[in-house]
Amino acid sequence: MELKILKQNFSICKVKEVSNINLDSEFVFIGKTDEEISIVCDEEHIPTNYADISNNWKCIKIMETLDFSLIGILSKITTILAENNVGIFVVSTYNTDYILVKEDKIDLTKRCLEENNYTFI
Repeated sequence: MELKILKQNFSICKVKEVSNINLDSEFVFIGKTDEEISIVCDEEHIPTNYADISNNWKCIKIMETLDFSLIGILSKITTILAENNVGIFVVSTYNTDYILVKEDKIDLTKRCLEENNYTFI
């Protein structure tokens, strides 16, 4: 399976409302529940109204459109990373999944996944 490390750094934010989110940015992920609104965004587009924030995340994109019938794609990757003490934050879209790891763990992440037959492009 091919993976790609996106070039920019990302932030994970909790916001009180969505008016300051730059939806024109290339990558913005929004999650809303009855308790919170969370976003993942390029560090260059952090909304000013965040209530909490975690910076310095790198994002790995699974470079395939994943059919909903596929089972265990994330499980295999997250197991490898958990066994190597790499914390993650995952975002899924209709087409594929994105795995975020802290910037200081990206080299370890890449090495562990390559040792398990994942290819980075």
